[in-house]
Amino acid sequence: MRLLVFGQTGQVARELARRCPPGVEAAFLDRNQADLEAPERCAAAILSTPVDAVINAAAWTAVDRAEAEEPRATIVNGTAPGAMARACAERGLPLLHLSTDYVFAGAGTRAHHPTDRPAPLGAYGRSKLAGETAIRASGARHLILRTSWIVSAHGANFVKTMLRLGRERETVKVVADQIGAPTPAAAIADALFSAARTMLAGADGGTHHFAGTPDTSWADFARAIMDAAGLPCLVEDIETHAYPTPAQRPLNSRLNCGSFATAFGLERPDWRKGLTDIVDDLRGAG
Repeated sequence: MRLLVFGQTGQVARELARRCPPGVEAAFLDRNQADLEAPERCAAAILSTPVDAVINAAAWTAVDRAEAEEPRATIVNGTAPGAMARACAERGLPLLHLSTDYVFAGAGTRAHHPTDRPAPLGAYGRSKLAGETAIRASGARHLILRTSWIVSAHGANFVKTMLRLGRERETVKVVADQIGAPTPAAAIADALFSAARTMLAGADGGTHHFAGTPDTSWADFARAIMDAAGLPCLVEDIETHAYPTPAQRPLNSRLNCGSFATAFGLERPDWRKGLTDIVDDLRGAG
């Protein structure tokens, strides 16, 4: 199986490279080779590269900055995936694309189903929804995989931030009224490899959810991080309004992942095991 992967330094892209299984050849494109702010270059890369499937693991992920730079975020998260999808449709290639819980407003306490009506609260969610819409309109065989709270030993993410603060402080304040599920990037990478094989064997794609289990709050996740690292730092619960940010966050990021399990045979990964692996990776790197 030959894969073309957009993204090289992001959390999922790095895990795709690290966990590439035997029999899979993956070519990774960085920003110099395929800048998502130049969608036509992304399409050209697909049209000129002999591959069996395409994975888009690149995105604008600066949620707060998107509020001030929504046109740029929309090109990266909306226009570029649409261009990729049209190129994939032209060549008959499946496209596997990562999306986000931020396409939902996050009301209530029920886990969002893939068929629920999107209602993003901010620019980042709108840009990701634009990408979903463009992919569906392209006619390409596709998998849109919405996920949440991605964590790994790479880049900037909540785990690494909490570990740094836990070493520097006796107490940290963390929001406790946002509920969702941390999702290890390693588990997402494995799911994408498996789903690509399944789609190449003829399975349908569609829109599905894939997130860790069990659901938790950011504050309880922070406590788990401190415990996993053996840090004595205490976590103090606060509400979202006490930690204002330029972009409004959904309070309910729960995702119903049943359709993905049924279609692809992959259950939700236990983020607690993933957290242990991340902390071990970081210890080894240190």
